[in-house]
Amino acid sequence: MDREIANDAAAACPLELSGTQMQQLVDLVMAHLREFLDSLSEQPAWNFDEAAPVARSVMEPMPSAGSDPAVVFRRLFEELLPVGVNSAGPGYLAYVPGGGIPHAAIADLIAATVNRFVGLWNGSPGLAQLEVAVLRWFSDIVGYPTSAGGFFTSGGSLSIWSAIVTARCCKLQGELSRGTLYTSDQAHHSVAKAAMFAGVPPENVRSIAVDSNYRVCIETMRERIQQDRRDGFIPFAIVGHAGTTNTGAVDNLASLADLAEAERLWLHVDAAYGGFFMLTERGRGLMRGIERADSITLDPHKSLFMPYGTGCLLARDQSHLRRAHQLRGEYLMPGPEEEFFDLSDISPELTRSARALRVWLPIMLHGIEPFRSNLEEKLDLTKLAAERLRQINDEIDETLEVITDPQLTVVAFRLVRKGLTDKQIDDLNIQLRDAINASRRVLLTPTRLHGRYVIRICILSFRTHRDRVETCLEEIRRAVREV
Repeated sequence: MDREIANDAAAACPLELSGTQMQQLVDLVMAHLREFLDSLSEQPAWNFDEAAPVARSVMEPMPSAGSDPAVVFRRLFEELLPVGVNSAGPGYLAYVPGGGIPHAAIADLIAATVNRFVGLWNGSPGLAQLEVAVLRWFSDIVGYPTSAGGFFTSGGSLSIWSAIVTARCCKLQGELSRGTLYTSDQAHHSVAKAAMFAGVPPENVRSIAVDSNYRVCIETMRERIQQDRRDGFIPFAIVGHAGTTNTGAVDNLASLADLAEAERLWLHVDAAYGGFFMLTERGRGLMRGIERADSITLDPHKSLFMPYGTGCLLARDQSHLRRAHQLRGEYLMPGPEEEFFDLSDISPELTRSARALRVWLPIMLHGIEPFRSNLEEKLDLTKLAAERLRQINDEIDETLEVITDPQLTVVAFRLVRKGLTDKQIDDLNIQLRDAINASRRVLLTPTRLHGRYVIRICILSFRTHRDRVETCLEEIRRAVREV
């Protein structure tokens, strides 16, 4: 042999950390994380200064030797992480905020360190079954029967894709070129993308108009389904919404379920944003009928405050997921006894992280009540924000228009000035958005509603409380007078 194999290779291998060495590295990281968490409320909501130079700085050759951990961590926390959007902070009121509760980070540290394989039940019966248990909790929240099941995903995009694949398998039976899918013109772009990945021609995704509250028009959808059938297409699925990205609109889910049942179509509900508001009485009232959907997307990394990369798909009948996803290789160990099952048999992935642990641990530590009360607070804060925007409108000579009453935790608004063209009004609101964000205490993002440029406030972070919403409203009041 060219090289002698050491009797104790671990002693010379820096990849094999002892418990003490692991503790030393974690202590170094915790010093930075402690400072990050303790100063979070004072950190800017965004910082794009030197963004390009910082990004270019990491494009360096792979090192052949390691560096001092203290130097590496200092570079990460002091140079790389401060640039961009501070999506962990209370001023992040943009898009649909994610969560990032620290308890979930502890769960991820455990999961990555023990590195158990959960794609097959026998690989880690405890962690695999823990995922089943957490998804049973979620099924109870949405009102699903005991036949329901599901799996964790990286987010809504993969969940919706898998739902459409399941709908295709159960309803379309190979006629991809003629299959048509129906959704709101307010749908997240991931719906069209998922349909494309599932083999549905992009032109076969029907975007149906919405009403004045941005809920899909049921009769318009019904007419399009029936017209498509007359034209030789094969309608197979409807995607409804429990919280659109643009306005937080919740479709009439009971009526969509009636339509899907009458037309024999699969009903999927994209509840990535709004689904966990079912923990509240107001949310349950808005989402009546969601329990009749064939499948539901939920994103715990939105309204359950988990870290990014935590989505899930639920199906009312788990056997449909198995029908659409199950394939086995001869190299895999035999499946478990009938009471249990392999997660890979009902989902697209074989190897993946033990995602459920990051949800299970915080709920076990605190129960579900803090999550419920936090969501109630966000609904209250959004109502307050809409009321205050209308008060600002009463204080000025121009019109600060609240586009629609909030259904969940999004308020969309715009400033309208007499005598301006539509293009000039759009430009005015671009200036207004920039003026609001200029202090860096908050970050708001825009969208377009039927061609009109509007600004959105989305209140969802578990760290956003009344003081930061008041700050946001003061920034809006100041900016309206300045532009």
